[in-house]
Amino acid sequence: MTSSEGARCRIGVDIGGTFTDVVLWDLANSRTEKTKLLTTPDDPSRAVMAGIARILADCGVGAGEVDAVIHGTTLVANALIERKGVKTGLITTRGFRDVLEIGREWRYDLFDLEIEMPDPIAERPGRQEITERIGPDGAVIRDVELGELEGIVEVIRENGIASVAVCLLHAYRNPAHEVAIRDRLRVLAPELSVSISSTVSPEMGEYERSSTTVANAYVHPIFKTYVERMVAGLSDMGFARDLLLILSDGRLVRQDTATEFPIRLVQSGPAAGAQAAVLYGAMSETEDLLCFDMGGTTAKACLIENGEPQRSATFEVARVFRFAEGSGLPLQIPAIDMIEIGAGGGSIARVDRLGLIQVGPDSSGSDPGPACYGLGGVEPTVTDADLVLGYLDPDNFLGGEMQLDRTASATAITKALAEPLGITVEEAAWGIHEIVTGNMAQAAAIHAIEKGLNVEKFTMVPIGGAGPVHVCAMARKMGIDRLICPVGAGVASAIGMLGAPISFELAQANMAHLDAVDWREIAGMVRGMAAQAQDMVRHAGVAAETITTTFSVMMRYVGQGYEVEVPVHGDWITNGDRDAVAESFSNSYRRRFGRIEAMPPETITWRVVVSGPRPPLRDTLRNTLRDGLRTDAAVPGDAVPRGARPVWFGLELGFVETPVYDRGSLAPGTKINGPAVLEEVESTLVLPPDFNGQVDEGLNFIAQRQL
Repeated sequence: MTSSEGARCRIGVDIGGTFTDVVLWDLANSRTEKTKLLTTPDDPSRAVMAGIARILADCGVGAGEVDAVIHGTTLVANALIERKGVKTGLITTRGFRDVLEIGREWRYDLFDLEIEMPDPIAERPGRQEITERIGPDGAVIRDVELGELEGIVEVIRENGIASVAVCLLHAYRNPAHEVAIRDRLRVLAPELSVSISSTVSPEMGEYERSSTTVANAYVHPIFKTYVERMVAGLSDMGFARDLLLILSDGRLVRQDTATEFPIRLVQSGPAAGAQAAVLYGAMSETEDLLCFDMGGTTAKACLIENGEPQRSATFEVARVFRFAEGSGLPLQIPAIDMIEIGAGGGSIARVDRLGLIQVGPDSSGSDPGPACYGLGGVEPTVTDADLVLGYLDPDNFLGGEMQLDRTASATAITKALAEPLGITVEEAAWGIHEIVTGNMAQAAAIHAIEKGLNVEKFTMVPIGGAGPVHVCAMARKMGIDRLICPVGAGVASAIGMLGAPISFELAQANMAHLDAVDWREIAGMVRGMAAQAQDMVRHAGVAAETITTTFSVMMRYVGQGYEVEVPVHGDWITNGDRDAVAESFSNSYRRRFGRIEAMPPETITWRVVVSGPRPPLRDTLRNTLRDGLRTDAAVPGDAVPRGARPVWFGLELGFVETPVYDRGSLAPGTKINGPAVLEEVESTLVLPPDFNGQVDEGLNFIAQRQL
């Protein structure tokens, strides 16, 4: 993105379940500033506006000097999880009314006779059928009967439906009938919000495509209202530039594009965290990373190979059971491939029916928050356990801006866990810590195994407010020996937004055996997608000469049910180079599964990604961090602690008097041996006795486990 005349700053804002993070990037002076405040769940935009106003005042920057505000939000995910969208209907091909309930006829638990599946977002009275039929090749078998829409609209109004999804059979090959229905609905019911599958998800998979389009319709009105309120609020503050939003695949788009495809923002915050991990890895010249993002509400892990996060074409949200694949709503959207691996700082601990400590999945969030916040929470959480164990300083949380009540934490843990189990409060707190780190380590390791990767070869990058607190214990359980612990980990997602490129991905299904592909048709289709995506990227302010376009195709062997993404060159498509595509498929398949098969391959979905340049944030971060060193910063060598406190390191060691260091006083080359605690405003790194490390040139603390 090119800066507008007179603008010298960009702002990244990440709304989490507990905290809202704001980071300002001053391009003119090559520095960043950051702030953190509690999320306002009743109206998330209140915390956003308050945070932006605060950081502008702190930095002495006027709103007119800001080139762009870049935003990530949990609004879409929360609306789906909490079922707080609008009442939604579905118009589909006659005979397919119940596809959302039939699904794949696949059970995520074969032995549960009372298995619970997610309820369809569109209830049956709001699901209406229309006469039409398009074949799998896109040919019209029966014209759409638009006259039936008057009766359908009457039913829709009777049921109080505010938004409608249109998903017809094989519309990914020929969208004409969906477009005609949308245009007619605009005349008959202009008050309705309408989403069509051929725009939202033009891919194969009737159930997945229907689920994605209905989910988009479900959140579209509330997301549009939210974005309009954000834009109006920014305008009132004096901003004259665009609002940019980060998608689930870590790419940035303008507000109008995001509003058209709100379902693509379901994982926007965590995706930005993965982009931050890429930046931190580049600063330490490391490309194979495991990003561990633990905030106040959830924790996630993402594998990054060769400096790029792994991406997927599907995602599942609002699972009935958090770790049970198939128990949620499937979405066909491009997303950074990550796994939700456990709990956040606000996750509530209790004794289950077997007399064991259970952590999560429910969270205290920011309201009322953990018991130690003093905002009305009385149930023990992971943050309460961390405070009792000495990992957090009650007088220096958020740089002293927020005081924590250790007595309240100890009381909550004692009543809920220690007394029922007949153990000490420290043992109960340690149990919380061990269970949550063990659960996260196991889930992250399984995620790597499912990708055919050896997790021990990766370097771990902890981000989020709680990530650095738990990372060493988690790494030990996973057999990972090296960590990159960055400055500003607690606001990493907001930093990642500032380093993400403006980009957009389009996909179009076109299934064919590789030896029967109509290359002229594919070339025309791909050119059309590229032109559409390039228009979107240019519209967001990217100069045409800086735009890059890449192509790929989802492929599989005939008879298989899952695909791999295969990179292709544009000239292969233009020239119909089947052999080059076949070789690329074999290489991709071998990397994923370790072998290839003696079967013919087929193409499923063609993808186009159009991108602007990645902002040069890495150099800015280096300059910011070096300039931000305190004037009394330690010289390279041994660091000088600012104090010490008792910190718990297991049942055998118990409390150990541990030196506490200020991250802002650690110059490159500084070495620290565990046990130690490294504190900054947004997060705290806990270094156990079996870890040590050194500050590198980017001020990342490179921790090593001593074997």
